[in-house]
Amino acid sequence: MTLAKQRIVSLDVFRGLTMILMITVNNPGDWSNVYAPLLHAEWHGWTPTDLVFPFFVFAMGMALPFSMKPGSGLSKDDFLKILARSTRLIALGLFLNFFSKIEFGSAQGVTLLLFRLMITGFVGFLLMGNFPTKIKLYSSLAILGIMLVLAYSGLPHFEQVRIPGVLQRLGTVYFFAALIYLAFSLRVQWGIGLSVLVVYWLLLAYVPVPGTGVTGFEKGANLPAWLDGIILGDHVWSSSKPWDPEGVLSTLPAIISCLLGAWAGVFLREDKKKLLITGVVLFIGGLVWSTVFPINKALWTSSFVLLTAGLGSIIVGLLGFVVDGKPLNALTSFLVMWGVNPIIVFFGAGILPRALNMIKVNDKALLSAFYKNGIVPLFEDPRNSSLLFALVHVAFWSLVLLYLRKEKMIIKV
Repeated sequence: MTLAKQRIVSLDVFRGLTMILMITVNNPGDWSNVYAPLLHAEWHGWTPTDLVFPFFVFAMGMALPFSMKPGSGLSKDDFLKILARSTRLIALGLFLNFFSKIEFGSAQGVTLLLFRLMITGFVGFLLMGNFPTKIKLYSSLAILGIMLVLAYSGLPHFEQVRIPGVLQRLGTVYFFAALIYLAFSLRVQWGIGLSVLVVYWLLLAYVPVPGTGVTGFEKGANLPAWLDGIILGDHVWSSSKPWDPEGVLSTLPAIISCLLGAWAGVFLREDKKKLLITGVVLFIGGLVWSTVFPINKALWTSSFVLLTAGLGSIIVGLLGFVVDGKPLNALTSFLVMWGVNPIIVFFGAGILPRALNMIKVNDKALLSAFYKNGIVPLFEDPRNSSLLFALVHVAFWSLVLLYLRKEKMIIKV
């Protein structure tokens, strides 16, 4: 059953804050000079940067109660809409990994860049355009199918293209979380959520990695890493081979992050005090569980699920008391602007650096030349230069979003 859609200011502000943090942490001028809170934890533990992805997942779940009724049953139309949105997200994310692999004969430089941008515009139009559900589904399946065929075709150019990614996980998580939310009552969903988190912990803690006998949560020596090697092979993130931080097995607890967001969304709509109390309980539960199952974003551990959902609940709950039902001021209006159009920023922010770095200035990539010549000389501390470069990205996308707001455009998948 589909409900009338509503805009919830606290949720939009939360999503906007998350987007701004994402752009900031993803675009430093120099990865060797970054303030510690703007870097991921080395392995176990967490920093503010480690909250970005789970907050996206959590926010996606929080939107479900405002468009769907739990346990209302799964109609054919509902299933097709969910599948279409999921495949569009997955295809968009996979295209980001393919962008730098696109070739046009022997073309190089600006000619190749223009060709890649032309393909990007076509793909973006199909995957973010407002079409009937079946066109959305068929076009996304076609694009996704073409990329997967290329990835597994044996062609040398595509044999190591990465298959997983952030949007890919978001699409997969949304598909299963939305189906569970529609198909089962909240009580059954809670049982599913608890079971998945406990079973995931038991698998990693007690099931030996085949061929090694190793159990546990160490980098590269764990069950998710082994499964990624078996299923994905060379199609993983080059910086983490042979495993992937958005790999196969760790997607299971991420589904529960989305469901926790959905349950939080119910509280946001009905009782913000319960949302705050639930957030505190989840946060403490995550800390307690972390004594035997460490908080770890790459593994998306069960303690990480509880801790991040708890923090998300607390932040949205507090925002609910501050901004919901109140007139928008300049700050909340700015954050809402970021929160209502996340997909175009995410996709565009993935394409833009890749595209600009194809343009050379004195044999240096354009962004690198701009950073070294225009920003580095401004500060003695290179961390400040690196941060300012990231904030330039935030400013640029703020201008884009201002234009979209002026034109009353919201781009969705």
